[in-house]
Amino acid sequence: MSAVRTADADAAGRTSASSGSGGATPVEPRRRRASGGDRVFAAVSHVILALWALVVILPLLWTVFSSFKDSRSILASPFSFPKTWNFDNFARAWTTAGIGRYFLNTVIVVGASLVLVMLLGAMCAYVLARYTFPGRTIIYYALIAGLTFPLFLAVVPLFFILKSMGLQGNYLGLILSYVGFALPFTVFFLYAFFRQLPDEIGEAAQIDGAGDFRTFFQVMLPMAKPGLVSITIFNFLGLWNQFLLPIVLNTDPDKYVLAQGLANMQAQQGYQTDWSAMFASVTITILPVLIVYVIFQRQLQGGVGPSTNK
Repeated sequence: MSAVRTADADAAGRTSASSGSGGATPVEPRRRRASGGDRVFAAVSHVILALWALVVILPLLWTVFSSFKDSRSILASPFSFPKTWNFDNFARAWTTAGIGRYFLNTVIVVGASLVLVMLLGAMCAYVLARYTFPGRTIIYYALIAGLTFPLFLAVVPLFFILKSMGLQGNYLGLILSYVGFALPFTVFFLYAFFRQLPDEIGEAAQIDGAGDFRTFFQVMLPMAKPGLVSITIFNFLGLWNQFLLPIVLNTDPDKYVLAQGLANMQAQQGYQTDWSAMFASVTITILPVLIVYVIFQRQLQGGVGPSTNK
């Protein structure tokens, strides 16, 4: 009897397998129903995100719309749409208020800082992730400790160091300060990308006769492109909006960056503030950040983890 039951079970199994391979609709896995707590959490999360979006978007739209109005309209009806679109506000802010000069200074400082910090940060992260040498762990954790050090505690010693070196009030001193400010996070971010790259590729490049520099620049660096793009955007946003470092270290008015230029513009106007030019200057300042984020938002969202390198 047991043999008959076993044969019947085997026949039933083969029948079900053959019917499944013959085109029968597979049974879909049962979806887990959302509990009441999950629904409440989702609703609260959406409400908080919606409120946060309004807090960010509404002041931005108000600033942009105010940049097209004259000063009298801004004071009379600050929350209304502009009746006439005054594009000359931007021309006046660019030339008369000197925003054009501040914009060029910011491009020079941020551009040079990005090139240096990405080059040095990528090389440092690659060496720490791929090579074994005495003191590697100490160097890595020392760089990570730099992320926890408050910036406002470093500006006074940094001021005297740059002054003693003759680098205060010029581009080079500010660029080096920006690089030192952004380097720890760059190394921390890229370390994971270089760490998870396969060893076989580097070994194959060395077998083909490639040296360490050629292996890094032509093989390993292109494979970490998602991480490089993401950290470049993060650094650009942080350095472009930097205010504390330039306000303390950059003392030459001809080399002011945008943050300093806006503060100086407001301080000089006193009670006769040209609000239309001020809002136009703020719009010019935030426009590159918005353009960069809109263009690279997919790379920014997709390159925040090492798994994107697969």
